[in-house]
Amino acid sequence: MTQTSILGAGVMGETLLSGLVRAGRRVDDLLVGEKRPDRARELEERYGVAVVSNRDAARKAETLALVVKPQDMDALLTEIAPDLRPGQLVVSLAAGITTAYIESRVPDGVAVVRVMPNTPALVDEGMAAISPGKHCDEAHLAEAESLMASCGKVLRVPEKQMDAVTAISGSGPAYIFFVVESMIEAGVHLGLPRATATELVIQTVVGSGMMLRETGTHPAVLREQVTSPAGTTAAALRELESHKVRAAFLAAMEAARDRSRELAEGA
Repeated sequence: MTQTSILGAGVMGETLLSGLVRAGRRVDDLLVGEKRPDRARELEERYGVAVVSNRDAARKAETLALVVKPQDMDALLTEIAPDLRPGQLVVSLAAGITTAYIESRVPDGVAVVRVMPNTPALVDEGMAAISPGKHCDEAHLAEAESLMASCGKVLRVPEKQMDAVTAISGSGPAYIFFVVESMIEAGVHLGLPRATATELVIQTVVGSGMMLRETGTHPAVLREQVTSPAGTTAAALRELESHKVRAAFLAAMEAARDRSRELAEGA
């Protein structure tokens, strides 16, 4: 029996597929469910993986990764439910779709794990949070962890925290890109060529992230190390504080959390 099927071959689906292949999964232990013939041929040529119908992918696998948009989840579950059986593992990467929602649409005894990934998985630096459903055991959770670890880090969280996770790491890359965009525009305003400002900002962000990860030092300590008394950094930080940037970030993440809740309730 094929070990894992990926249903949904969009950007995140292909990211998971390529991560698994790079992590050493045998291609003949993988299946992809994809209805578009041109996309199927593309994936077959690129990875050597078999691309089949969603129902075949569900029937032949022990683990199914559902990588579809939230609005497409109900139709997919309706399609594959007749082919699912107790003991199988369904791993959902759809934002706002609860384990209870999936469990109510699949046979009793199918294990469900909910995942909130993020886009840095595209460069193997993803941050995925996973939550178990009511039929999950340790082996199921470990398999879900293994899947997502192929393209980044994985953290187990209670499902009640998933809306907050969505607001922090799920939407988080957009906040960072927004800050980078703003810093580049500021550099241009200060007289730098756009290419120069872009290189300065991107490397500064990458280097700062590496410092946080490699040193394990609290960000407040690292910030203080850059901030000389009455210096340039202190002047800049005073402006950020006067514009209530911390409060703005909190309000933004609260809004993202609330919207995540609304999407889940709507589903």
